[in-house]
Amino acid sequence: MAEEDKSVRWIEVKLVSNGEIAEALAEVLGRFVSNGVVVEAETRFNPTTQENEPTGGVIVFGYLPADDTLEEKRQKLEEALWHLGQITPLPPVQYQPIYDQDWMAAWKVHYRPIPIGENLLIIPAWRDPVDGESRLVVRINPAMAFGTGTHPTTQLCLRLMERHFIPGIPVIDVGCGSGILSIAALRMGASHALAVDVDEQAMTSTLENAQLNQIDAARLETGRGSVEEILTGRFSISQAPLVLVNILAPIIIRLFGQGLSELVSPGGTLLLSGILDAQEAAVTQAAHNAGFTLQGRLTDGDWVALAMKKAA
Repeated sequence: MAEEDKSVRWIEVKLVSNGEIAEALAEVLGRFVSNGVVVEAETRFNPTTQENEPTGGVIVFGYLPADDTLEEKRQKLEEALWHLGQITPLPPVQYQPIYDQDWMAAWKVHYRPIPIGENLLIIPAWRDPVDGESRLVVRINPAMAFGTGTHPTTQLCLRLMERHFIPGIPVIDVGCGSGILSIAALRMGASHALAVDVDEQAMTSTLENAQLNQIDAARLETGRGSVEEILTGRFSISQAPLVLVNILAPIIIRLFGQGLSELVSPGGTLLLSGILDAQEAAVTQAAHNAGFTLQGRLTDGDWVALAMKKAA
């Protein structure tokens, strides 16, 4: 029995990159690994401050099952990375065997409570907040990936939302991933949240995380789709005073062409994240062309998030 417990059941695949290629690496890795891909800021312990401080690197990792498909998946993964490497230099791939009894520990070591902004605290599903915790707690199951609160784009969007949120309003979350933004909005007092994504697994993640946070099912509406599906009236609302979009910049620009601005109520706010600093001008111009003006801006390393105000 002890021998079985020590068997390798998973291979951790990890790449440490810069922010510019992290999303591309995550997309490639996601084709092959189980239980999703995690993207998080790399940190290093500073003995002077006694804190883990960001290094500027971004860690992209996931797990391959150590079964009879392992070698085929690893070969196809390396082929896909080779093709990506013809476009831009890539970091080396790191492989680490994970023993069966260490599987949950391998996930959990990466996840600790994450304070965000003035009042939010993101915690993994298996943790409880400390007694007397004053921050508003949002629970997330990191094993579902899609958006765990560790990536700068998610944190920037949450910080902006905290600044521009008005209790009692409905919100629309386009490209909801794990549902973390919608759930945080509901925890902050939103009356209703519409969370949509083109990936069916995102719906599973969002609903599971909503249950972890004891969100009333009547307040959270989920469905597969994007801007076009919302505008056709498929869901209960097609416009809101606060719209959240944490996606890659080229997709944001494309969504403006599909009617993204129509989702925002007159005088409402559109929060945009997932933007690299080199892409900011193009996104800002697309927003201006759609009738928005800059209301707020936050940065974290190479990443930028924007709060855009729609004319009343």
